[in-house]
Amino acid sequence: MLLTNHLSTQPIWLLLLSSLGFFIILKKTSSLLNWVFVTFIRHPKNPKSYGSWAMVTGATDGIGKAFAHQLAKHGLNLILVGRDPNKLKSVSEEYQAEFPNTQIKRIVFDFSRNILEGVKVIEESIKELDVGILINNVGVSYPRAAYFHEVEEDDWMKLVRVNLEGTTCVTRAVLPGMLLRKRGAIVNIGSGAAIVVPSHPLYAIYAATKA
Repeated sequence: MLLTNHLSTQPIWLLLLSSLGFFIILKKTSSLLNWVFVTFIRHPKNPKSYGSWAMVTGATDGIGKAFAHQLAKHGLNLILVGRDPNKLKSVSEEYQAEFPNTQIKRIVFDFSRNILEGVKVIEESIKELDVGILINNVGVSYPRAAYFHEVEEDDWMKLVRVNLEGTTCVTRAVLPGMLLRKRGAIVNIGSGAAIVVPSHPLYAIYAATKA
């Protein structure tokens, strides 16, 4: 009763502002609790439940290589996609030695060149395979930091071709099989440049393509 009386004496703008603050806090708290549940409480799903094969683009270095290693560790066969045949061979042999029961297919594909031709190779390579996971990791950035108007046309066109067109085309190549089998998972690797610092200074086009 006292609370009701107190609230009725407050100006409407203060009540609206307080309500807005309450909902913002509620939203942030909900997001935090969801993160805690997903990260620490929820039982992890077995990657093999999606299918016996996983495809990783940009698989020879960094995040892509780490993803491929973890997927092989969980018993999945690998389709490794990269532009450097020597690196692909080296990574494949490394995983084959550590996981002798893992089947590995290598696809040499430079996303900055003829994408449609490369996608046809991918479609042919996975035609009979149960590809359950796709990790779209391939990506490029500027050769150096630059203002928007200073970025060379060849550089920004390469960004769009690799980060957007390439990722989209590979997804369209793999997705029909997942829909047919009614299972699958697609992970698109973004960047902190598009989340933590929106419109990353001096990397605006890169941030936009990774958003």
